[in-house]
Parts: sequence; structure tokens; C-alpha cells
Amino acid sequence: MKTESSNDVTRILVVGGGYVGMYTALRLQRKLKPELQQGSVEIIVVDPEPYMTYQPFLPEAAAGSISPRHVVVPLRRVLPRCKVVIGEVTAIDHGDRRATITTLAAEETGNGTVEVEYDELVLAPGSVSRTLPVPGLADVGIGFKTVEEAIGLRNHVLAQLDIASSTRDPAVRDAALTFVFVGGGYAGVEALAELEDMARYAVRYYHNIQPEDMKWILVEATDRILPEVGPDMGRYAVRELRARNIDVRMETRLESCEKRVAQLSDGSRFPTRTLVWTAGVKPHPILAATKLPLNAHGRLQCTPALQVDGVEHAWSAGDAAAVPDLTAPPPATPDAPRALCAPNAQHAVRQSKVLAENIAAAVRGGPIQDYAHKYVGSVASLGLHKGVAHVYGRKLKGYPAWFMHRAYHLSRVPTFNRKARVLAEWTLAGLFKREIVSLGSLENPRAEFELAAGTGRHNEAS
Repeated sequence: MKTESSNDVTRILVVGGGYVGMYTALRLQRKLKPELQQGSVEIIVVDPEPYMTYQPFLPEAAAGSISPRHVVVPLRRVLPRCKVVIGEVTAIDHGDRRATITTLAAEETGNGTVEVEYDELVLAPGSVSRTLPVPGLADVGIGFKTVEEAIGLRNHVLAQLDIASSTRDPAVRDAALTFVFVGGGYAGVEALAELEDMARYAVRYYHNIQPEDMKWILVEATDRILPEVGPDMGRYAVRELRARNIDVRMETRLESCEKRVAQLSDGSRFPTRTLVWTAGVKPHPILAATKLPLNAHGRLQCTPALQVDGVEHAWSAGDAAAVPDLTAPPPATPDAPRALCAPNAQHAVRQSKVLAENIAAAVRGGPIQDYAHKYVGSVASLGLHKGVAHVYGRKLKGYPAWFMHRAYHLSRVPTFNRKARVLAEWTLAGLFKREIVSLGSLENPRAEFELAAGTGRHNEAS
């Protein structure tokens, strides 16, 4: 199927429905409302999922503090004036202004490829997990980048408590109660802290498991964790985690995880049934297939105005873009490269606003502006009522930092609907006990029916 671009219609193709993609499309449909109503502009948003995931809430979703459906924002609901296509862009020929999209129908019919012609291209596919060739990682590793992975990890951790409670084999019990997290950035530290908090609460309902029976291990290759909150708050976070009997190992790497044994570079070996990999991300592979200029790290080289450098009608921001940071000090020498904006949510949300303004200006023939935003700091949760923050030069820890973490992210999550639901859940969680139910069967919902329909225990006598 081919979708041609009419000479009378300006088509804006947004690749990706994450932070940048959704926020850019959301602002574009407001800025270009008259043109959209007249039919002179069309906005197409392409993403493999029909929703945007607010990733800072994934640790709380894994801990059961927020329902999974409130961590995601349905694209069709918030983008009613845009055409949302659930599929994946597999090729882009910017010379011909043409993109090839593989839709869900392709798996069923074999010919579900769509070719879309466009006038303006927004590349915001985000990033994917960066893995290393660690033996056994692909077989046993668990990611933490999607809501499905977060809920799957929650179910998995609770299932390990059930396994440990029901076995008399000390080796099986020890492996079930050992949880290894690789990566000391936001995702790894917050996921570990929230899940350890949840598991510590849950074991009070197990007659034969004590909190000290569990081993929680954080492995970080560098000499500090949470670099975004600064060295002082990073050291405080280490002390806080270790005070909770969490084994924090810095300047240590995972060398192997074959046969359910985590082998570390310091010689330690931990039999474990849980290995969570949060050691960074890398640009989406589609960027390499565009033939657009990339930097050494595989991100699109962009101008401060968020245009792909040297390429007309191509734009980018967020994880996919290497955008010069105009608020950073100038380089020491003229030949030295200028500092880039960090690929985080704070810049992504603000860049999307400027990006939408510039695209609207390009459509209407107006001037475009540069993106400049000074990084104000970071906040991180270390579990319920615990956190660290370094904002506007001020350092906070404990309850004030945790409160700031929640307040900031509540203000950032899209739509009033989601804000109200998340706030209601937090309020109810403060009044009632935690939910510690594992719904592991959600990952294979047809298993019981297949068992009943086959030769399983429910087979009726003839």
C-alpha cells in the first residue's frame, strides 16, 4: 500500500511516539489547528505501541505503587487530530521524502508494508537497551525499559519468594532470594530500591522467609552511582542502600551469567534466578538506516534549532539527537566539540516544545529559534519515603527529596486524567496496605486453556 503526498497537503511524519514524538505531535496539533481543520496539513505518528510510556514511573509500577495502565498514555486519545499508525519504520529515503512502514497486518498477510511520502520528517524513535556480549545474558537477563518488563519483573520477584518459601533445597532457595541488578543509573537504582522495599514488606506474610535472607546486589562498572545527582548525593545513596543490607559493588563488571550464576569481575559468584540489566541505552537502529549524519555515538547530528545538520526538512530531539548545549561553557579550544544536551526526559520534553514551534514556523514560512535550556538538576527515588535530589544547586535527601521526586514527576506526566489517577493511587496507597499479589499468568494467559484442551490434568474422561 502506498500513501502519496498531495501538493496541496503538507504531511508531517513523526517517527516515534515517546516523549519527543508525542509531545511534538501534541503541540503541533494545537499550533496548526486551523491548517488541520482545513486539510492543508496532515500529521502522521508512527510507533510500534499505541501508547507513550512515562518511564520515570516504571519503578513505582514495578513496586505496585501505580497501576500499569496509569504509567502509559494512549496516543489516539491525546492526539485526536493526528493519524496514529501502529507499526515500525523500517526504511527512510529522505532524498525522495519517503518512509517504509511495517504494520501489524504484515505478520498476518505478508504484505502489510506501507510507503508514506512526507514533507517534514521528525525522527524521535528513542533508544533501546544497550547490551554487551556477556555469556548467558541473552538467556536469563531481564530488561527494565517498558511497562511490560516492569510488571513482569514485579511478578517474577514475588514468584521467587513463593519458590523460596516452598522448597527445602537450600541451593534453590538461595538462588531464588538473590537479586542482581547491573547498572547504577536511574533505572537500575530506582528499580532495585523500589523492589527491595516491596519484597521487604512482602516477606512479613511468609512464615519461613526473613528480610535478611534476601540478597540484593547492585553492580556498577564506574566508581559512583546516580551521577546525575552529583557526587555528594551519589555517595549518600550508596550509604543509604548499604544501610538496607544492599550489596553495592562499584568498579565491578558482570563477566558471565551462564547456568544462573552471576560471575563478577572481582571474582564473586552469585547463584541467582534474577538478573536485571539496566546498563545504559543506545540509539535506535533505524537511525543508522537513514543515511543521515550521525555522531560517533550513533545519534543524529543536529543544530541548536533541532534540525538535522546540513539536511533540510529533517528534525530530531531527545535520545536520537546530538543537540549542542548553548548554556554550557564554550569549549577550551576552537577545535574542541561543544558540549551536548544530555539525552534525558528533562531536555526531551522541553526540546519537543521548541521542535513543534519550529516545524509550525517552517510550514507557515516563519523564523525558527534555537533550543537553550540550562539543566536544573535531578531527583531520584530510593524507595518509599526515601530519595536524593540536586536541584538548582540545592541538595536534598530522605523524605524531602522523595516528596520532590513525586511532585516533579506528577507535574510532568501528560494529561490531567493521568495526573488525577496517579495522585488518587498514591493517596489510597498511604491509607491501605501494599498489594503483594503476583499475576505471573498474565504473561501466558492461554496456558490454562491449552492445558484443559490438551492432555493436561483437566482432560475429561471419555
